[in-house]
Amino acid sequence: MPHDDQDRLTLLGRPVSLPAHPDEAVLETFANPHPDMDYVVRLTAPEFTSLCPITGQPDFAVIIVDYVPRHKLVESKSFKLFLGSFRNHGAFHEACTVTIHKRLHQAMEPKYLRVVGLWYARGGITIDVVVETGALPEGCRPLPLEKVSYRGGRE
Repeated sequence: MPHDDQDRLTLLGRPVSLPAHPDEAVLETFANPHPDMDYVVRLTAPEFTSLCPITGQPDFAVIIVDYVPRHKLVESKSFKLFLGSFRNHGAFHEACTVTIHKRLHQAMEPKYLRVVGLWYARGGITIDVVVETGALPEGCRPLPLEKVSYRGGRE
C-alpha cells in the first residue's frame, strides 16, 4: 500500500466505536495496487444483522460483495464497521442491500459491483436481493452465488 494511503486511513490499527447509523459510517479506500489488471474481489459478511423497521425484530443475512476495482479498493475494517452500523438500524431487506451497494459504489467507483443479500427466513419466506452495476471485464468470471455455509460446506 502506498505511504499516502496509509496516512489517510483513520480506522485501521486503532480502536474505534461502531457507528450508530449507516449514514455516520465512513468507508475508507486505498489505491488499487494493480490497476493494470482486472480481478474480482469478494467480501463476505456471514453474520450481518439489522432490524425490521416495523416490529423491531432482528433480521439476519449473509452479505456478499463482488467487485472489480478501478482505482480504489475498500478497506476491510471500515467495511466491517459500516456493516455493523446496521445492527440497530430499522430497514427492510431490500433497503439494506441497496444502501450497501450505493455506498460502496460511491466510495470506490468500481468497474463492476454486485451486492447480494441472502436473508434468513422470517415468517417462512426468504428474501434474496441482488444489486449489480457495471459489466464484468473480459477475462473476469463472476464468483458463484450458491447458498453455501461460510463455515465450510453447502447448506
